[in-house]
Amino acid sequence: MSRAIDTFAIVGAGVIGAGWAARALARGLDVVAWDVAPDWQTRLRAAVDNAWPALEKLGLYPGASVERLCYADSLEMACREADFVQESVPERLGVKRPLYMQMDAWADADVVIASSTSGLLPSDLQADCRHPERVVVGHPFNPVYLLPLVEVLGGARTADERVDEAIAFYADLGMHPLKVRNEVEGFLSDRLQEALWREALHLVNEDVATTEELDAAITYGPGLRWALMGTFLTFHMAGGDLGMRHFMRQFGPALKLPWTRLEAPELTDELIEKVASGTERQAAGRTVKELEQLRDDCLISIMQALRRYGVGAGETLARNEILRNRLAGGQPADEAPA
Repeated sequence: MSRAIDTFAIVGAGVIGAGWAARALARGLDVVAWDVAPDWQTRLRAAVDNAWPALEKLGLYPGASVERLCYADSLEMACREADFVQESVPERLGVKRPLYMQMDAWADADVVIASSTSGLLPSDLQADCRHPERVVVGHPFNPVYLLPLVEVLGGARTADERVDEAIAFYADLGMHPLKVRNEVEGFLSDRLQEALWREALHLVNEDVATTEELDAAITYGPGLRWALMGTFLTFHMAGGDLGMRHFMRQFGPALKLPWTRLEAPELTDELIEKVASGTERQAAGRTVKELEQLRDDCLISIMQALRRYGVGAGETLARNEILRNRLAGGQPADEAPA
């Protein structure tokens, strides 16, 4: 990286921004946050406090403390203090693009400005910037403080070395940076998730299945496999000793069957009610915060189990533990594993 990153700026302190804040604080960084929503400071601190028990279970870096979170009085203050800026404001280009002009004007020219956007293109975000070469996308997954995946890509005017800097920084945060080589709407993971989401909405809309039944269809089956390997490697094994080539020959014709519908159904009030009431029944009176803590405990257990075998998120967890232990012992970070 071209500069040491000690202060991490959060622009937008909602669910994703708060997740970034918690992860960076657990890494031992100073975090300066800014938002415009009413009472955002109180809600941000509550979100970080709710995430902290999970982070303590995984292990904190030297110097990690929620007290290193501070609140900027202005966007200018947040950007001027930052060694790295992570933007997580609402997914509207009309909101983000003017914001990037301001962040670009106030942050030092060698500071990377990254967006948490789940689908907007970095070329559009950087269009009005004086220093477009430092604008990247760093798309995380909720909960940001636990899930290691972050998709990283640059726009048409982004410098390759800035993408590399962002990748190195995210890896230092204990994440698994996945470089998206081509600028495409929705990137990689969300395009896959959206296909599943559209099909699920069709099945609910047509009264084929309830939200609980469809969640069970993932939780007790493919979801368990996906924790350690993706679709391609899973189907490779489904082909037996001959692998993917046999699988494609045997099951490829099924792709022509009218099993799925890629276009989303019309989002009627009736469909919204079916989905919302179904998920409320699944929640069974538990608050979102209670569900978050249950989710966090389950994710930690899964990642720790995978760590034993060095696969999936378990490999990232093991690498992060080695780095944390070396730093706790006073060994320089640049001597830790890549």
